Amino acid sequence: MSEDLVAEIEALEAKLAEARQSITGRFIGQERIVDLVLSSLLCGGHALLIGLPGLGKTLLVETLSTVMGLNGNRIQFTPDLMPADILGSEVLETAANGGRSFKFIPGPIFCQLLMADEINRASPRTQSALLQAMQEKVVTVGGETRPLGAPFHVLATQNPIEQEGTYPLPEAQLDRFLLQVDVTYPDRKTERDILLATTGVETGEVRPVFTAEELIAAQQLLRRMPVGDAVVETILDLVRAFRPDDETAGQRVKDTVAWGPGPRAAQALMLTVRARALLQGRLAPSVEDVIDMARPVLSHRMSLRFAARARGDSLTDLIDETVAQITRVGAAA
Repeated sequence: MSEDLVAEIEALEAKLAEARQSITGRFIGQERIVDLVLSSLLCGGHALLIGLPGLGKTLLVETLSTVMGLNGNRIQFTPDLMPADILGSEVLETAANGGRSFKFIPGPIFCQLLMADEINRASPRTQSALLQAMQEKVVTVGGETRPLGAPFHVLATQNPIEQEGTYPLPEAQLDRFLLQVDVTYPDRKTERDILLATTGVETGEVRPVFTAEELIAAQQLLRRMPVGDAVVETILDLVRAFRPDDETAGQRVKDTVAWGPGPRAAQALMLTVRARALLQGRLAPSVEDVIDMARPVLSHRMSLRFAARARGDSLTDLIDETVAQITRVGAAA
């Protein structure tokens, strides 16, 4: 690794530490969640936040928007939401001289950080409006393709309990989320800190640390970070082990998993292990980073068989067991 690259990485690590401190000053005691969402931004990807109402998901997105210097918008997804409410539409405009022409009114998706709140409450037709945007960073309206903000990220939320009147996200859209972030209840000490910090007169100050241009530069720098052969092989072993038709898959995976992760999962792991190393102040990722990122990268990219669901099998347990088995084999080799 060249000295210039080392210096750039170390400078970015210092800036990330400052951003992380600013975010956790308001989103108290949830460092793991902050790191995962920051990782998705550093990798240029999108994140799906799953958690009950009132756990601070909206606050986290608003804080990220400020700290990372991004122009953010929020959409509350409801059953009557239409694609035009997200993308925008063309309206017929009459000029002062009586002439008429169509004018495009951009929707809230034209931003840099979009919060899609309770995304599964909108119909599949409306959900599909995000597919092109999440993958290609453009939208097509009225036969014209229009670029979105640079960078462009979607942070979507879901309530895991209340499923009545919801529409599960299709597999193609789930795969476009780099990470699934499970937002859980805080522990007692954290909840006490939240109470003291949020029920007084003053709240934690949040200030911009990055600009949009600096975030884009950080995303490019992350892709230049070296990844060792051991990390690459562990990623490949892990992803392929969850494909039921792969020869390396164990019998439990074949009996439990209906369909496994595709190449996009391996790409997500290659990026997120670098982001984790950056956030922890290291110059290169390790196998431990792969182990840590396995759940958030893989859990939404697989599905259980009907019989496995009937047995009460858990994807998270299966991921943990398979990861432990693969790393044991790798260590023995």
